[in-house]
Amino acid sequence: MAIGDIIVGIDIGTSKVSAVVGEVNNFNQIEIICSTSNKCHGINKGKIIDEEAITKAIEKTVAEAEDISDFKINSAYINIPGKYVTIVQNSIVKEAKDKYAGISLKDVVSAMNQIRDIEIPEDKILIDIVPDKFILDDGKVTDDPIGKFSSSFTLLAQIILAEKEHVKKITNICRKAGIDIDGIVPNTLAERNLVLDLNELNDNVMLIDIGAGNTDIGIFNGSSYIYTNTLPLGGDNVTNDIAYVLNISLEEAEKLKRQYGLALKSFIDNDNNIVLNTYMGGDSKNKTIKSSELIEIIEARVEEIFSLVNKEIIAQGLKNNINNVVLVGEGIVNLNKSDMAGKIILNIPVKIAAGRLVTTVKSTYRTSYAIVRYIASRPFASSVSSSIDTRNEQSLFKTILDKIRDFFYS
Repeated sequence: MAIGDIIVGIDIGTSKVSAVVGEVNNFNQIEIICSTSNKCHGINKGKIIDEEAITKAIEKTVAEAEDISDFKINSAYINIPGKYVTIVQNSIVKEAKDKYAGISLKDVVSAMNQIRDIEIPEDKILIDIVPDKFILDDGKVTDDPIGKFSSSFTLLAQIILAEKEHVKKITNICRKAGIDIDGIVPNTLAERNLVLDLNELNDNVMLIDIGAGNTDIGIFNGSSYIYTNTLPLGGDNVTNDIAYVLNISLEEAEKLKRQYGLALKSFIDNDNNIVLNTYMGGDSKNKTIKSSELIEIIEARVEEIFSLVNKEIIAQGLKNNINNVVLVGEGIVNLNKSDMAGKIILNIPVKIAAGRLVTTVKSTYRTSYAIVRYIASRPFASSVSSSIDTRNEQSLFKTILDKIRDFFYS
């Protein structure tokens, strides 16, 4: 971590835009300066449908963060859904410049710059390089080779590509909002170190983040980022189903989902009566249903989400390598027994993320906070600070390609 760096993370989600401003303190920990959030419905099923709505939400969210922090925020790190991301595994062998002095930072930085030299399709852009592990000439594996005596080393890394058209849209939106992009981070990559515990970080794990409108999948083989994608279903679909089937308002449907939230009808203790307050049928009096009818609607959609995840990982040939599944996201964690539903359909152990940081960070800001933590922990980077101005209102604008070049250690 770069002590004193101030990092801004912005999460552009289906239902909201949230921002976290954090500073790296003397103990290499993140001190949260402020966090803000505003509703936004400019994205539907992972696609940008209203650029103006997203721009206004970013402007408002950043303005509130500036008022609280007394900073002028000129740039930020932004998230990207897995559906727009391609992960390329790559490796390179690098000779140490002076094997008697040990591997130097310059050796590592040089390797980082060389490993990104791959053929990139015209419709994609390189957004990140994730150093996975270093193998010394004696076969030893390390996360940090600096100072190790070795005549050469092999760097294994993941090259993260994103769809150029999506990056272009996000760049234009942020520019209109007066924000330069420092870097772009896949959702599940940012969240990995936040939601997985120590054992899970070394295991073959699938992270499933079920939000309001999307389900992001991230698969990790130990420290290696293997696969990510996005499915266009989330917690809002459960709410919409309840409203449609029971013929009630979305507001009441959301309230019932939270009040009676259960993912499996077989776990109902008491099949209570529920009086529908906004029933829109022709009856003169409010309709009464059984709680089992409500849970049956929820169960059907939860089952569909997990079935689509299962179909995806089978199609990618990845299922047999997954030992555990960790669930996170506002769209699922409030539904009791959702982990059991996942286990039944996936036939893999499933648990709700319960790490200390998950429980202490408000769910609204989980992804934006995860972005800040991920950027702060980037190895071998001398500075990762966002562009912050406490005196000058003039934006220090840089193009996204310049910022990404800085992001890649050059």
